[in-house]
Amino acid sequence: MEHGMTARHERFVRLLTELAPGEGVSPAPLPGVRFMKSSRPHPRGPAVYEPCVIIIGQGRKIGHLGGEVYTYDPGNYLVLSVPLPFECETQASPEEPLLGLSVPVEPAVLGELLLELDESEPSGGAVPRTNVPRGIASTPLTPELLGAAVRLLESLRSPAESRILGPQAVREIVFRVLQGGQGGALRALAARNGSFGQIAKVLKKIHADCAANLSVETMARDAGMSLSAFHHNFKAVTSASPLSYVKTLRLHKARVLMVQDGLNASTAAGQVGYVSPSQFSREFKRFFGASPAEEVQKLRRAV
Repeated sequence: MEHGMTARHERFVRLLTELAPGEGVSPAPLPGVRFMKSSRPHPRGPAVYEPCVIIIGQGRKIGHLGGEVYTYDPGNYLVLSVPLPFECETQASPEEPLLGLSVPVEPAVLGELLLELDESEPSGGAVPRTNVPRGIASTPLTPELLGAAVRLLESLRSPAESRILGPQAVREIVFRVLQGGQGGALRALAARNGSFGQIAKVLKKIHADCAANLSVETMARDAGMSLSAFHHNFKAVTSASPLSYVKTLRLHKARVLMVQDGLNASTAAGQVGYVSPSQFSREFKRFFGASPAEEVQKLRRAV
């Protein structure tokens, strides 16, 4: 790192240390912005993220999706342009905890920026079938993006600055990502008539109500695609088949309902769309490597 980048990075780490309240993911004073902190390593395991930009100050996270590896650490940031379940591991220690910042990618902010950049239809309204970007990518952190992240953290120290300057810093972060190596996925997301934008619309609907009866035919119709085109484009973006994606999401949401809301396994299963509690328990254990009760105990101990 050049000297200016190093000083800025040190400031970024100091601010994260000051602002991140405790272990795990915690909300910042600005809606959608989150702090990440972990004082110990976590082995590879299932995770699900909403669309966001993650900038790491210290430690390292490694994401795994469809045979690809995505490293996000002080030198590389992560961009998720659609909500994605994937697997990730954390490298951290009590002496050097993982410290990170997650900034939401809001369609409204993205649309405004692209209009101002005069790129409201980034590719003539359609993303070529062979060029549908994946919904996740890691790319080298630039001094400009790090500077915007520092400005966001500075604003979060004061309620007034958080309210007035915070949204501008978030906007600058999204702008810097648009201008960077992974801007293509965000541009594709804004091209609502393109393949990526259509898949993103379906993913949003799945996340809004994963318990609904989601047949592949219905999803393809919502995307305005033939079945074969829908399968191809869905897998290109998420690295999963539509039904596998829905099942993974349901299992994640059920886990959250059990851990955070205290529901038992059969109630949580019903709320995410399972008819058979025994099928839910089998698939849960296969996916998380532990029964629902064991997984809930483990997560509560960790928190």
